[in-house]
Amino acid sequence: MPDDEPTVPIVCPSCETSSRVSLDDVADAVDAHNDRHHDGDAVADVDPALKDQLADLVVDDLGLLDEEGGN
Repeated sequence: MPDDEPTVPIVCPSCETSSRVSLDDVADAVDAHNDRHHDGDAVADVDPALKDQLADLVVDDLGLLDEEGGN
């Protein structure tokens, strides 16, 4: 993986593990871990803190909380 390629933190609370994978490999890595260790159940996932940060950025970018942008 090149040094300048973005990576995404993946966590598994059940296994108490975490790793970072390239952005292009996130879905495959999560699916593979869950298939191998959790019979396909969605246990491992992208770090929830990152998901929250991304959601906040999207809300800000789209102006979803702007008073004037409402109904």
